[in-house]
Amino acid sequence: MTKIHRHFTANDEQLEPFNFKRELSMESYLVENEGVLGLDNDVFASDSVEIIEEELTLKQGRSSKDTDGRIDILATYSGEYIAVIELKLGQLENIHLEQLEDYLKQKHQILEQYPDIINQEASSTPKWIGILVGSSISPDLASKISNGYLTPDGISIAALTIQRFRSSRGSIYVTTDTYFKNSANSRDTTKYKFNGEEYGKRQLVLAVMRHHIELNSDLTFAELNKQFPKRCQGSRGVFMLSSNANEIYTETNRKRHFIAPDELIELSDSTIAICTQWGIKNIDKFISRAKELGYDIIPC
Repeated sequence: MTKIHRHFTANDEQLEPFNFKRELSMESYLVENEGVLGLDNDVFASDSVEIIEEELTLKQGRSSKDTDGRIDILATYSGEYIAVIELKLGQLENIHLEQLEDYLKQKHQILEQYPDIINQEASSTPKWIGILVGSSISPDLASKISNGYLTPDGISIAALTIQRFRSSRGSIYVTTDTYFKNSANSRDTTKYKFNGEEYGKRQLVLAVMRHHIELNSDLTFAELNKQFPKRCQGSRGVFMLSSNANEIYTETNRKRHFIAPDELIELSDSTIAICTQWGIKNIDKFISRAKELGYDIIPC
């Protein structure tokens, strides 16, 4: 998406800049619209983001300045990656990258405070990413990150710039630009071909389950549970009742299932939500079972 600096017209409305006045305002917007933090259409997709904490204090978090620090937003992507997100109202500069790197050096503190932040059944080893968010970015920093910048510990860094606009009718529009090239060796980039389409892990499971149920429209919850038992995923199971999945989200504020209305699947006796917690540790179990049922899934 092309960066917009002044104004534009959408739906016949002329829009003027409506900048965030405080970092806390930007933070609140991102917390309420976490999908804005999507970086790609795979592991870091907009529907894979879960915000875990805001304003998280780290002792000696600014090691380069010998002071404590505070992470603006702590999040996860696809239940595999832990994201440390640093917000700035204005232009992102190299000094902000230095600050983010200081926080990433304190990974152990985050894991001590949130030992269950990553789903161990999907990924046994936490993977990390650092993200800078501002209203613009310096050309030097944009080039550095776009070329696949890694911290000394091998952690990929991404950047997002956010522009907010308001129309004369009071409507609010937000545009974003993403700067990201994941060069970390730890990333599993395997995609899978199913029914002529390519999918990442999470979307593959959703596609297979949707297709299977379309072919067997009279399936009950109990019958489907026999065909795709809990062990195909782990403790959460491949699916659960949509009402239970929504309760989990309400109580924990963490999306463990595909719960958007167009993602729910109707069985003959219930509505289900498919689990989103898939990684290199458990996806093969699901694929193996799907193949036993006659489905052709090819890594690509």
